[in-house]
Amino acid sequence: MLTLANRLTILRILMVPLIITLLLYRIMDYALAIFCLAGLTDALDGFIARSFRQKTALGMILDPLADKLLLTSSLLTLAFLREVPRWFAIVVVSRDLILIGGALVLLLFAGKVGIPPSILGKVTTGFQLLTAFFAMLDNFVPPLHPTIFPLVFTTAVCTILSGLDYVYRGARLLDGH
Repeated sequence: MLTLANRLTILRILMVPLIITLLLYRIMDYALAIFCLAGLTDALDGFIARSFRQKTALGMILDPLADKLLLTSSLLTLAFLREVPRWFAIVVVSRDLILIGGALVLLLFAGKVGIPPSILGKVTTGFQLLTAFFAMLDNFVPPLHPTIFPLVFTTAVCTILSGLDYVYRGARLLDGH
């Protein structure tokens, strides 16, 4: 069923190609504005789903997919544009690919659909959003530039730690079967 929360998630997915196009053409003001709007729809769809009992199986699949599409494509594009280091994009994408592979293994061998997000996973998503936001905002507020690398480094550490946490929790689920 397409609830309001699910419609907002779909809208966020549809914003991704627009954000990437704007970034590639270096129309940073609009890219940043739409990125912020996408972040707002993420917060709003979660609030609506919880507050109005609109949690659905579709939403449980679409919401993390929308987050991954937004973050991965934005960070890859920002790395291509040299707004963030390329190694950072490799860390983020590698973690996501490992998690997808792990989810498939869990599904095939343990019959589990996935692992619920941990606090560390949610913190990592927040840091990734913040890193992409600051990397775009840096084009308008040059004094932010010295904060980008420490933020990228912190986000990379969170990304690696949360990836290891998911692998550990997935391995424990496999051991139980």
